[in-house]
Amino acid sequence: MGGGSAPEPPPPPPPPPAPPRQADPAVQQARADERRRQRQRGGMGGTNVTGQALGDTTAATTQKTLLGN
Repeated sequence: MGGGSAPEPPPPPPPPPAPPRQADPAVQQARADERRRQRQRGGMGGTNVTGQALGDTTAATTQKTLLGN
């Protein structure tokens, strides 16, 4: 019964304009300064420094458990 072909699709939209290639030198300098500040601010805050905080404790591994050790 209505055997025709499908209608032609509309043409695709034009591509977006290309992004700018060269950033402003002031922007690049501000970005570099901010990265440097963040690196300096991090310091040793993200490290695991336990040292003397836990003392000289050992794990209690010789104790019998309910699993039959």
